Amino acid sequence: MKKTLVIAALAALSSQAHAALFNFTGDITYHNDVIQINFTLDQDATNVRVWTDSFLNGQNFDPITALWNLTTGTLIAQNDDDSNINPGTQTHYDSGFALASLAAGEYAFTIATYNNWANTTALSDGFIFDNQAPILLSNWNQPANHFGMGSYWSVWLDGVDSATNPNDPGTVPEPGSLALAALGLVGLASLRRRKAA
Repeated sequence: MKKTLVIAALAALSSQAHAALFNFTGDITYHNDVIQINFTLDQDATNVRVWTDSFLNGQNFDPITALWNLTTGTLIAQNDDDSNINPGTQTHYDSGFALASLAAGEYAFTIATYNNWANTTALSDGFIFDNQAPILLSNWNQPANHFGMGSYWSVWLDGVDSATNPNDPGTVPEPGSLALAALGLVGLASLRRRKAA
C-alpha cells in the first residue's frame, strides 16, 4: 500500500515537472529601459499566465508589458493595464496576459515604463523611448503618474517549461530540479512514517 502511494506521488510529480512557476525581480535605472524575459514551452500549453505585481498602488512605475514570438520576432499582444491575471497580488496598473492556449516555442515577455510602447509589431524595431536621452527613473515624471516612481519590477510566469533570468542571462532555472526536490521531500516523509511505525 505504501509503495503504491509513493509510486503514485512520483508519477504525479514527474507529469507536472514540465510546467513551472517562475518569479523574477529587479530594478530599472532609466525611463527607457526595457526588461526582456525569455521563456520556452516544450509543447502546446493551456492556461499560461505572465504578469507583473510590482506597481503596488503607485509605489513603483506603471508597467507596459508585451508578449513576443522569438522565432518570428513578432508581437503577439501588448498591454498597459490588466490586474485580473493574478487578483489579490496585482494592483490597478499592473499588467500581463492570461492565455487559454499557446503553441510550443520560444517567447519573450517584456516590461517597460508607461508609455514606452513597441514601435511596431517587430521586436527588432524597438520601443518609442529608445531614441530619447535616458532619464533616471527617480528624476522622471511618468505620464499619468508622478515624479519619484519606484524602480522595482516583479514578473511572474506560470505554466512555462523554462525561463531566463534577465538579471543573469546565463542562468536558466530548470523546473525539473524543483520536481527532484519535491521527490526528495516525498521520500523523507515516507522514511519518517516508517521510522515512526
